[in-house]
Amino acid sequence: MDFPTVVEAIKTGRLDATFMIVPLAMKLREQGVPVRVCYLGHRDGSTVMVRKDSPAENLRGLVGKTFAIPSKYSNQNLVIHKLMEDQGVGAEEIKFVELPPPDMPGALAVGAIDGYFVGEPHAARAELDGTGRVLYHAKDIWPAFISCVLVVTEKLIREHPEMVKDLVRGIAESGEWAETHRLEAAQVAAPYFRQDEKLLRYVLTQPPDRVSYRMLTPTDVELQRIHDMALKLGILERPIEMSDLIDRSFIPPDIKPLELQTPTP
Repeated sequence: MDFPTVVEAIKTGRLDATFMIVPLAMKLREQGVPVRVCYLGHRDGSTVMVRKDSPAENLRGLVGKTFAIPSKYSNQNLVIHKLMEDQGVGAEEIKFVELPPPDMPGALAVGAIDGYFVGEPHAARAELDGTGRVLYHAKDIWPAFISCVLVVTEKLIREHPEMVKDLVRGIAESGEWAETHRLEAAQVAAPYFRQDEKLLRYVLTQPPDRVSYRMLTPTDVELQRIHDMALKLGILERPIEMSDLIDRSFIPPDIKPLELQTPTP
């Protein structure tokens, strides 16, 4: 399901809970849609890819090139702009296009784009096909990177709190199992996500910390950082309060949050 369809389904009450990219969840809250972030989907698990024969050694190597992101509302958009700031690359020096993630490896292979930043397994696919190589893992640019969050409507929270509690507990427990049973997780997930098992094994093991399913409690500090970057880029038009966005009341008490240091400005 594409992002506009998900947004419309939430707004019309046809969808009560879903995983969603963080800036889009914030945008919904800014627009007055009564949703809360209750948990995270995973950490890291996104990768900057370039063509296998690209001479680029950093982002400056993509100046003048075409680069794909999933959406302007994606965390990948925020992180790549952070990297541009870090390396002194101007907003006009790279041509950005939005592409559905499944289309990115093919577009890279035929030369329609020169690089892309996306969640797995759409980066690993280009690696295994021999058409792309990793320029950066998200964890190397923005440690403890968050891609998607569990968004729940306030209606579901109000009317069925036990259901939300079970949902969060299930995500936490399945994440812990996946973290310690990566090969088995690939086998289980392959038919469910309609992905090749070899591809998922690669994502979950090469390297082992390519994606993490632990420390999924959302903290004010890290979501505020995403929020501030979204404001800076004009994705958000006005500030929103983290207390209005986050609801941690359904997270089991034995689940510990990630201890984050205050990011360097």
